[in-house]
Amino acid sequence: MIVLEFKAKGKTTQYAAIDEAIRTAQFVRNKCVRYWMDNRGVGQKELYRHNTALRAEFPFVNALNSHACQVAVEWAYSAIARFYDNCRKSVPGKKGYPRFKKNCRSVEYKVSGWKLSPDRRSINFIDKKGIGRLKLKGTWDLHFYQLDQIKRVRLVRRADGYYVQFLIRAEVEKVDVQPTGRNVGLDVGIKEFYTDSNGHTEPNPKFYRTGEKRLKFRQRRVSRKKKGSTNRRKAINRLGRVHLKISRQREEHAKRVARCVIQSNDLVAYEDLRIKNLVKNHCLAKSINDAGWYQFRKWLEYFGVKLGKITVAVIGAYTSQECSSCGTLVKKSLSMRTHACKCGFVLDRDWNAAINILKLALSTVGHTGTWVIDPNASGDFASTLVGVILSEQAESLNEESSPF
Repeated sequence: MIVLEFKAKGKTTQYAAIDEAIRTAQFVRNKCVRYWMDNRGVGQKELYRHNTALRAEFPFVNALNSHACQVAVEWAYSAIARFYDNCRKSVPGKKGYPRFKKNCRSVEYKVSGWKLSPDRRSINFIDKKGIGRLKLKGTWDLHFYQLDQIKRVRLVRRADGYYVQFLIRAEVEKVDVQPTGRNVGLDVGIKEFYTDSNGHTEPNPKFYRTGEKRLKFRQRRVSRKKKGSTNRRKAINRLGRVHLKISRQREEHAKRVARCVIQSNDLVAYEDLRIKNLVKNHCLAKSINDAGWYQFRKWLEYFGVKLGKITVAVIGAYTSQECSSCGTLVKKSLSMRTHACKCGFVLDRDWNAAINILKLALSTVGHTGTWVIDPNASGDFASTLVGVILSEQAESLNEESSPF
């Protein structure tokens, strides 16, 4: 599935109708969660029946397209299923008990309730909410896709306006790229965005730190306004625009850097970090979130598939402590930025970790061609899957020692 996003242009009354549709979808989702709380053990079919009862009871729910109501039910059941799944897996900490949503920002339609214009530059929503025809502003061309490929249409409200997203069932087309003959290991950090195994460092832009002064200014403006007033709502919108700009800067930076890394190398190895656990350190949480490591890994894996390159996620335990020259463990705190081993090997801490990450990846990736030609041939499984974790792969079998 790919997502194409357009800016929606309409009248003020149309925007109010979109807000009403979003509130209705939120109402259906919360009602389904409440129904599950009162009747433990109900499944998705029972929630669909409850949605039918809601449409018969409330006229404003009936005015929303039936498929949009079904999507709201699916959202509720997704939260319930995730909670049960975490309980079965005994996930430490909070299990994600389903909660009521207070400020939803989107409503999603399936294959009905909307209709594209012949030139595909506008879309008409034909349910009873009164949204009507919205112009689509963007650079994507929907003529490349058939109408039956569009599986869902989503209306999204952001601080700077309303957007229409098309969820299209289409495979990511691979681009033929000549092999470079280079492999690289990446060690992400706070001081530098990443340091690779060749010693190159990418500076960390720190978008949140840069925009923090403007955020504080807008936050003070919100605090001084009377609660519930129009001026407070406008101040909140201006604050949201600053947050939106920072998030977009972080996303675009991660996309640009990831594409450059993938284009320049045949294999890219990186750490399989658990960001949720790392941000528990309150001293580093702001800097870790500002770095955007998750976005960077997401785009690495995306461009790896699109350009036909190998991306490998490595368990990063002791990569900063181990000497890349002799393998000795050299204990060091976070404040120690230089790796100095007894063997006389001295190197930057992050550079040393990047070399170790690349070594871990190359120790498993060695029989990619053999695995593709003959799946029954001996050898380690090749890390050709996106973001594959090395510790979860099966090791090779020795055919000579096999009893069969």
